[in-house]
Amino acid sequence: MTAVTDAPVLDVRAVTKTYGTGDTAVRALRGVSLTVRRGDYVAIMGASGSGKSTLMNILGCLDVPTGGGYRIDGTDVGALDERQLAILRNRKIGFVFQSFNLIPRMSALANVELPLAYGGVGAAVRRRRALAALGQVGLSDRVHHEPNELSGGQQQRVAIARALVTAPALLLADEPTGNLDTHSTADVLRILDDLSAGGRTIVLITHEDDVAAHAGRVIRLVDGEVVEDRRRTGVPGAAR
Repeated sequence: MTAVTDAPVLDVRAVTKTYGTGDTAVRALRGVSLTVRRGDYVAIMGASGSGKSTLMNILGCLDVPTGGGYRIDGTDVGALDERQLAILRNRKIGFVFQSFNLIPRMSALANVELPLAYGGVGAAVRRRRALAALGQVGLSDRVHHEPNELSGGQQQRVAIARALVTAPALLLADEPTGNLDTHSTADVLRILDDLSAGGRTIVLITHEDDVAAHAGRVIRLVDGEVVEDRRRTGVPGAAR
């Protein structure tokens, strides 16, 4: 799974997803095609039932399409077996979920180290990289706190650090501010803005216009189809 350095981070070609068969079949995605370049900051928007969560699961290799195909960082996802998919998810994609998905009885530091542990990285290197990632999100003073000792915004920042620690090709964030108050939302969006300004490739799933306004490109889905794909100027992640 060697990356092609000049390849798009995401190259999605006519992807479809159908649940069920016959009269009860639901066509969640109807031929979605899109390309995400290195350094893009993309917001994928849509109402409930638009297909955005299905698309997120496929982009994150958590589900497989019914038809079409896609590449991540030059790798043809359809050609991979389950073991290879797990390796790709660990190395190429950093996930940030609405519900944080932190391990309750583990410190922030241990939570951030987890993807590196799964990837076979040695303890000393894990510790160094996890501390650096927590510092990047402003939590150097919370490394030994467990999730129940952290605010919602701090927990989401731990989750972002965990997503960054493997230096993934893609940061995939699914409604990352959905469980946060206004102040914490601003903190998380500021971190994503800074990451984008530093060249990080981000795909953000959201239904909120004010969150999508931080992205340099907005893709809107309706009934499983892309109905809008526009670039914005003057914001992080706009055309480079």
